[in-house]
Amino acid sequence: MRLLLDTHAFLWFINGDDNLSQHSQLLIQDTNNEVLISIATLWEISIKSSLKKLELAQSFEILIPKELINNKFTLLPITVEHLIQLGKLPLHHRDPFDRILIAQSLCEQLPIVSKDSQFNNYSLEIIW
Repeated sequence: MRLLLDTHAFLWFINGDDNLSQHSQLLIQDTNNEVLISIATLWEISIKSSLKKLELAQSFEILIPKELINNKFTLLPITVEHLIQLGKLPLHHRDPFDRILIAQSLCEQLPIVSKDSQFNNYSLEIIW
C-alpha cells in the first residue's frame, strides 16, 4: 500500500507522539507500505519552524533528512498535474498546504493519513 502523510501525521510519527492513532502508526511502520511525504509538508514545516510557530527536536536541516532516510520515506514532488487538480478543488478548506496534499492524494490515488476533519469534505480515502 502507498500512503501519503499529512503534516501532523508525519510530525507525530517522528516525535513518537501519542496523538497518532495506533492504526496509522502500524501502517507507517509496515515495511511493505510505501510512505510518501509531500514536498509541501516539508515546506510547511520549514516555514513554521523558521517563524518559531513549530519547535523541532533538531534543526530542520538535520532532522528532516535523517527522518526521511531512517524511515525510508519517499518524497512526493509537486507536479503540474497536482496543480491542475488543485485548481479544480472546491474551497471547502483554505489552508494552502492541506489543499495541495488533497490534490496530490486525489491525483495520485493515494490514501492520506490525517486526523483533519476538513479532509472529509473531499472524495479522499482517509486513514486514521
